[in-house]
Order: sequence, then structure tokens, then C-alpha cells
Amino acid sequence: MANFWKIVNEVISSADVLLLLLDARMVDKTRNEEIENKVKKTGKPLIYVITKSDLANKDETEKYKKELKPCVFVSAVKHHGTTMLRERILIEASKANVKFKVIRVGILGYPNVGKSTLINALSGRKAAKTSSMSGYTTGVQKIRADTRIMLLDTPGVIPYKEKDDDKHAFIGTQDHTKIKEPDLVVMKLIEEYPGKIEEFYKVKEKDVDDFDDKEEIIEHIAIKKKLLMKGNKPDIKRASKMIIRDWQEGKIV
Repeated sequence: MANFWKIVNEVISSADVLLLLLDARMVDKTRNEEIENKVKKTGKPLIYVITKSDLANKDETEKYKKELKPCVFVSAVKHHGTTMLRERILIEASKANVKFKVIRVGILGYPNVGKSTLINALSGRKAAKTSSMSGYTTGVQKIRADTRIMLLDTPGVIPYKEKDDDKHAFIGTQDHTKIKEPDLVVMKLIEEYPGKIEEFYKVKEKDVDDFDDKEEIIEHIAIKKKLLMKGNKPDIKRASKMIIRDWQEGKIV
């Protein structure tokens, strides 16, 4: 991760405009204040790009248009907002008196927040490799978006002192296969995002004796998905990893 930070620092230094990508479902959780502070010290333009906007409730994210400026909502998968983002990049470069013919745009954020997917949407081709597994991008990739914009992709990074395992599982920084206690993470998800998991897996209150018992919800999902151990007991660990995977891949919205 230290080497990744070296790459990020180099991109911040060499880029004309910086984009900080945030997950629309978890904007506050995916704000990387360490990166924000580094960019602000340079005085370079910083555009907040709220990705995966098709997965979030618009009413929940509308407030960020006022809090984060400039801010652009995009859905790289559905190609929504990419034209607006191009325009914003050119506007901010002009404001900063960038004189270069080709504007270098650094793309920053946590691992697995959608940087490579956005690059592919802007460039119109699969120029950046993508994966739902965190840490997939390991070096700087330079991709031409068009005649005016050169994109600089960077590996996702976590603030040095941040040790929030639940948060990292939620936002996909830690992939589902490596989580040591996935059941505890899912219980936290159920607590912080009430109803979402139950709705996705069609778990109804009548199916569970005590709907406040989060572990019983996981057990019921395991039974429905036929994730069982010997004696037909629900496999809590496998079910929890499945739930986290579905969450990280944006299936649960």
C-alpha cells in the first residue's frame, strides 16, 4: 500500500485536474480526506465524481450537490453523466489557467470504487482492466479519453491510519473472500441499512420468529439459498460471504 501511495502522490503532482470518486450508496464512507487534503494543498482543481449513481436513491444523494462542489453524478455502466463530467473537467481546467493542449486528469479514490469502469466509459473502450476484487489496479495507466483529455488511473488507497474493517468490507476495499468474520459484517450491514438485505433476498418478517435477531435473518437466507452444512444446518459463514459479495457488486441497492 505504501508503494501505491507513492504512485498516487506522483499523479497528484503531475495532473492538471483531479477527480475523487465516491460511491453513491456510501458517499461519506468513501470520502478519502487524506487525498482531499493533499490535492487542496496543491491548489489544483478537485472534482467530486459520485459513481454508481444508478444504485442510489436520488433523494438521499441530492444533498451532496450542495455539500461537495464541484460535483458530478455518473453511472459509468449506463453512461449517464459522462458528458457532463467531460464538460466540468474542461471548465475547471480553464478556471485554473491550464495552458496545455491535452489536460492530464488524475483519477483517485478508495479501492474498488469504480475508477477503471469510469475510465472505460469516458474513453469508449475497455482501456482499463476492471475487477470486483479490490486492489486490481497496481500502477498508473494513461488512457486518452479524447483529443483534449488524458486520464491517469491510480491504484486505490486507504488512509494510513484507517483501521475500520467494517467500512472496508462495506465499500469493497476488502473483498468478500478475505473477511475473517463475515457474519459480523453482515449483521452490521443489516443494522446500518435496514430492510435492504431482507428485501433483496425476500426475507419477510413472518419468516423469522424474531426479526430483530440479525443472525436468524442470515440463517434464513442460508436456508433459502441451500447453503447448508452437515445435518442441514444453515452455513452462516458461506451465506454471509455471499451477502457481502452481492453488496460489493452493487446487486443489493
